[in-house]
Amino acid sequence: MKIANRSLDLPLIQGGMGIGVSLGRLAGTVASYGAMGTISAVGIGYAEEDFGKNNVHANVRALTKEIQKAKELSGGKGLIAVNIMHAITQYEEMVKAAVKAGVDILVVGAGLPLDLPKLAEGWDGILAPIVSSKRALELLYRSWKKRFSRIFDMVILEGAEAGGHLGIPSKDMEGFDLLSVTNETKSYLQEVEAAEGRKIPLFVAGNVFDEKNMASLLKAGADGFQMGTPFIATEECDVHDGFKQVILEAREEAVKLIHSPVGMPARAINTPFVQALTGEKLTIKNCMNCLKTCTPASTEFCISQALIQAAKGNREEGLFFAGAGVGKINTLRTVKEVLDEACLFIRRAGGSVRCHGEGSL
Repeated sequence: MKIANRSLDLPLIQGGMGIGVSLGRLAGTVASYGAMGTISAVGIGYAEEDFGKNNVHANVRALTKEIQKAKELSGGKGLIAVNIMHAITQYEEMVKAAVKAGVDILVVGAGLPLDLPKLAEGWDGILAPIVSSKRALELLYRSWKKRFSRIFDMVILEGAEAGGHLGIPSKDMEGFDLLSVTNETKSYLQEVEAAEGRKIPLFVAGNVFDEKNMASLLKAGADGFQMGTPFIATEECDVHDGFKQVILEAREEAVKLIHSPVGMPARAINTPFVQALTGEKLTIKNCMNCLKTCTPASTEFCISQALIQAAKGNREEGLFFAGAGVGKINTLRTVKEVLDEACLFIRRAGGSVRCHGEGSL
């Protein structure tokens, strides 16, 4: 598959998961099998010694190191992406650091990145917004084309059953139809492709790790898929083994939607921390000013603090994000096993792919 000036053997993306879940080891291993590995830039420097005192420098330093690690592990195969939330206060610094470190793709969600082409000016990599509607994509296209004479190179469409932060208003969650939105978005992308004279692949995310789901989405226009939760329960995932165990033990009914300080709904496992979110404000220790939307005096809880505790495997105080299909995951596997199964699903669903070891597409 061609994406702008780069190529991808396997049309699968390992989604970005923070804090400390998808780092260089996971992303680099995924890429080494010809897929797209993604590093999450959110709070990436949490383990650095100076994170509490100077988290901007700590995050930039850690992101640079993890990109280098991923590129070394990939062996020049696949693609390395960095997922950067538009809602974080260090958004611009993270974009510039990722570009400087030589990442292949900038993936941006949790808000519309209307100024992303400006921040990535002069860079020849791939711009990949995450959206949940055709309307959002239309706005981005018009804005980028008019202001920067540049457009997105690929699109990630995220549905209501994905894990972590969701770009769908709470009131629209129940009636969200991923197949219909995929069809609408694909139709619009085909108009853009005709106007621009080039292919713009559409990757779909949100509990897609299923042969039946993939078949339906391919028919609706998906060119590839993004998955996150299945990669947490792998030997190569960077996160604490305690986090992996929470994923392995979780059943479908244990997943709950919460309202995040980011200002969006988010899907997480119903741990003691989530159960404690009754609407009353929890204690916030050492505010790091990590979110544009956060007001420490009134925000219900510190999401960075909760995600860091999860990254350390703390079941009592950690916030563990997961997709709606987490109940299907009950065995620790390798990245290769996850990718091989996904590739087989795509093939059986009617997709034209060559799995690992069979050569390029």
